[in-house]
Amino acid sequence: MSYEITGTLVKKYETETKGESFRVRDFVIKANDGGQYDNFVKFQTTQDRTALIDEYNEGDEIKVHFDLRGRQWQEKYFTNLNAWRVERVGAAAAPSAAAPAAESFNDFPKASTTDEPTAEASDDLPF
Repeated sequence: MSYEITGTLVKKYETETKGESFRVRDFVIKANDGGQYDNFVKFQTTQDRTALIDEYNEGDEIKVHFDLRGRQWQEKYFTNLNAWRVERVGAAAAPSAAAPAAESFNDFPKASTTDEPTAEASDDLPF
């Protein structure tokens, strides 16, 4: 099951190597949940996803897509918020290849303020 949350990037930690080949990197956001108290949420990225946060700076508004991961070890339980996607919030998106196709919508006639719907008010639809 995946979740998402929006907030301000507060802290980026350095990538750590654990063992011979396992990499992990943590980061913290201040969630925009409108609560009375600040809500700081720490996420973890692993392996090739440790670079997900590279392009963002502390103070940037981001949306984090994540999964809950839990495990047991020696009678103790651990929970991680495993981030798998991060995207910028509120900034203009980079132009995409589909942008020129959107210009074709300008070829359609525009409605005037005097245009009225042509549907009859007495239709038999249940909604």
